[in-house]
Amino acid sequence: MRTMKDVHDETCAVACCAEIIGAKWTALLIHDLSEGPRRFSELEHSCPGISPRTLSERLRLLEQEGLVIRRSYSETPPRVEYELTDKGASLLPIIKAMSDFGHSWLVPEHDHSHDLASAG
Repeated sequence: MRTMKDVHDETCAVACCAEIIGAKWTALLIHDLSEGPRRFSELEHSCPGISPRTLSERLRLLEQEGLVIRRSYSETPPRVEYELTDKGASLLPIIKAMSDFGHSWLVPEHDHSHDLASAG
């Protein structure tokens, strides 16, 4: 007996989640933000190859989805930080599962033990 939906559309929870977390760079950004607030430049540095435009778009999408909050500080120079909301933090078990899978099946030769503690 089939328990999954016949069609993976906007009423499918897995499809809706995959649409957000499956976008390139999104899982890495959520992982980086799991360690606390980050500035744009810190996120840009942690994801080599991401363009400023793409990073800006991803952060805006995560903000629109209620996963990330953007805080602006009126300082000189101006400072902007991004931080996970409670909704965003609820994705961390998925990120942890991805990390565990990667360690077990994809990159077992490199010691990422420090990553596991920060991902969960």
